[in-house]
Amino acid sequence: MTTERTPTPTSEPAPELAERIRAAFARRDRADMRPTIDFFERLLTEHPDNPHVLYEVGGSYDTDGQEEKAAGYYERALPGLSGDARRACLLQYGSTLRNLGRIEESLTVFAGARAEFPGSDSLRVFSALTEHAAGRKDQALATLLHLIADRVPGPEIERYEAAVRGNADYLAGL
Repeated sequence: MTTERTPTPTSEPAPELAERIRAAFARRDRADMRPTIDFFERLLTEHPDNPHVLYEVGGSYDTDGQEEKAAGYYERALPGLSGDARRACLLQYGSTLRNLGRIEESLTVFAGARAEFPGSDSLRVFSALTEHAAGRKDQALATLLHLIADRVPGPEIERYEAAVRGNADYLAGL
């Protein structure tokens, strides 16, 4: 009988591991992701099943355009992540699903992520992209209009905030 381990969610990697991850990002070349992928794959052999490393491996493949491979790493990482790391992984996973044409799954991931992190502006933006991809253009625009009303300061937006919100609510209801 085999038992499957479920990692205890963590919001931050150990300091030494966090430093190695930070240093890898400092060296990253988005035009040539192979060295970064190789680094994180080696790091994963040192830290098997570490959710932060799984997330970084997935992110490296994602940046390299290998979304199918990235999705599996994100799926493995998510149960062990919490806080900002979990929010970021959910965003990248939802976007990856959208890029793979798995729109309904992406919508589900973003709906759950937004419920879990209701104050996240980045989740709102990327969920709007999935809404748009799903043909829900009115909902996508409504999401972005609400974000503008909530977050864009200044007298011009503030003067028309009620109208922006009214239009957003109207579009969301279509």
